[in-house]
Amino acid sequence: MTINDVLKTKGTVVYTVQCQQPLAVAIERLHEKEIGALVVLGDNDEIAGIVSERDVVGALAMRGQAALTEPLERCATEDVYTCAPSDDVNTAMNWMTRERVRHLPVVEGTKLLGIVSIGDLVKQRMQAIKDEANVLRDMVIAQR
Repeated sequence: MTINDVLKTKGTVVYTVQCQQPLAVAIERLHEKEIGALVVLGDNDEIAGIVSERDVVGALAMRGQAALTEPLERCATEDVYTCAPSDDVNTAMNWMTRERVRHLPVVEGTKLLGIVSIGDLVKQRMQAIKDEANVLRDMVIAQR
């Protein structure tokens, strides 16, 4: 099972924010869309970072209310881990666990195709396990 399989089920909508926008705009969008992370885009719409709930809490804890007016380029995580649509779901899950990231933008070359969360991958993996169990159960029943 690949990341592309997850995107086929989940969809390819990616919510983004520009790096010059203040943290308050990102907070509002996270709340409005009920999501955990936004991809931060730079001047040429390239991925410049990612801002998650964890980044928001960290900025507020370190700089208080003043963080709300700071540009996202100061608050967002700059080192963004990404994956390709052809990547294996289990590999991506292991990598996310090891690197302690919860969201992976899906890119092909320089094109942003989607984003997956650890929850998306666990959900897809759980469905695959259910499907496998059903096939095995059916095989056992058919052999009787």
